[in-house]
Amino acid sequence: MGPLQGLRIVELFCIGPGPFAGMLLSDMGADILRIDRPQEPQLGYPDYQYRTLWRNRRAVQLDLAKPAGVEAVLRLVEHADGLIEGYRPGVAERLGIGPDVCLQRNPRLVYGRMTGWGQDGPLAKQAGFDINYISLTGLLSAVGPVEKPVPPLIAAGDFGGGGIFLAMGMLAALWEVQRSGRGQVVDASIVDGASNLMAYVYGGLAGGAWQNQRAANTVDGGHWRYSVYECSDGKFVSVAVMMDPFLKVLFEKLGLNANDFPEPNSRKNWPVYKERLAAIFRTQPRDTWVAMFAGTDGCVAPVLDLTEAPQHPHNKARGTFVEHEGVLQPAPAPRFSRTPSEISRRPPANGADTESALQDWGFTNGEIGDLRKRGAFG
Repeated sequence: MGPLQGLRIVELFCIGPGPFAGMLLSDMGADILRIDRPQEPQLGYPDYQYRTLWRNRRAVQLDLAKPAGVEAVLRLVEHADGLIEGYRPGVAERLGIGPDVCLQRNPRLVYGRMTGWGQDGPLAKQAGFDINYISLTGLLSAVGPVEKPVPPLIAAGDFGGGGIFLAMGMLAALWEVQRSGRGQVVDASIVDGASNLMAYVYGGLAGGAWQNQRAANTVDGGHWRYSVYECSDGKFVSVAVMMDPFLKVLFEKLGLNANDFPEPNSRKNWPVYKERLAAIFRTQPRDTWVAMFAGTDGCVAPVLDLTEAPQHPHNKARGTFVEHEGVLQPAPAPRFSRTPSEISRRPPANGADTESALQDWGFTNGEIGDLRKRGAFG
C-alpha cells in the first residue's frame, strides 16, 4: 500500500542501522528481500517475532561462501532497484558482491553501504559500535550531566545518524536514477550522519551561543526553562518554556511572580532558578502536575517510561504504537494521506521464505533445485 510499492531492494544481513533503514523503506511499501547466511545470530532475542527492525521483509538463506550462493545474489541484483549492505569496507568485494560487480550486472542499481566510520579514512576498517562513532562527532560529549557523558541509547548514532541517512540517501539516488539511468554507491556512515545531527549545535558554537560543556546550554538541560524536574513520587516532568508567553503560563499555574525571576535568561541565574522550580515540583506527584497543566500552553509533559508511553491518550488516539501478531511496537512513520504505510509481515526466521521468494524474483523451480544441490542453501 505504501508509496514505495514496486521498489525492490536486496538487504544483506547486518545489524543496527542497516535493518533500521530497511524497516523504514519496507514500511513504506518497498519489497525488501533479506539475505541470511546459515546460522545468523539471534542477537539475544527469544524469538524472531521480537526483532521488529526486520518487520515487513521476506528472508532467503544463501551461503555466500559457495559460488552458487554468490551467483544467486547477483541474479537477485539484476532484478533489484537497490541493495543494502553493512559489512566493513572490503568485505563485500571479497565475497564477490561488491558495488563494481553488482553495478556491472545492473547499471541502474543503487548500492547502499552502511558503516560506522565510512568507506575510507584512517579508521575505516577498524571495529567499533554506536558509542564509539558518536564519540568522534562531539555528540556524545554534549549529552549528559556535568560529571560525564551519557550514551543517548543508540537512537542518535545507529538509527538517527546511520539508518535514517542511509534510507534518505538511497531514496535520493533512486530518484536521480530515473533521470540519468545510472545507479551509484551511497556511502552512509554513522560518523557523518551523527555529525549532521549536530549542525545546530556547531552553528551555535561558532556564533558564541553554545558553550563547549555539558548542561550549560539552552537545550542540553542547563537552562532552567528547558529541563527535567523530579516530582514527589520519584517520577519526572519535562518543562520547555523557552518563549515568554509559555513562561507566563508556567508562572501562573505555579503561583509564581515573574518579578521574582529577574533576567531569566542570564546564565548566572540559571542554577538558582532551577533549584526554585525543582523545590516546587518535588511537592506533588507527577500526574498531579500533568493534570494541572492539561489543556494549557505551559509546555509541561510527563516523562513516560516504555510501558506508559503506548498507553498515553494522545499516542493511542493517533495509533503511534500498534500491536502486530502479539508484539507491541512503534507504528510506521511518517504518515501518507493516500498511500499509507503498514506492517504486513512479522520479522522472518532465518531463510524462512527462501524458495517462495526466489520464485517471485524470477527463479524457476529447476534453478532453485540446482541451487540446493550446489549448496547455496540447505
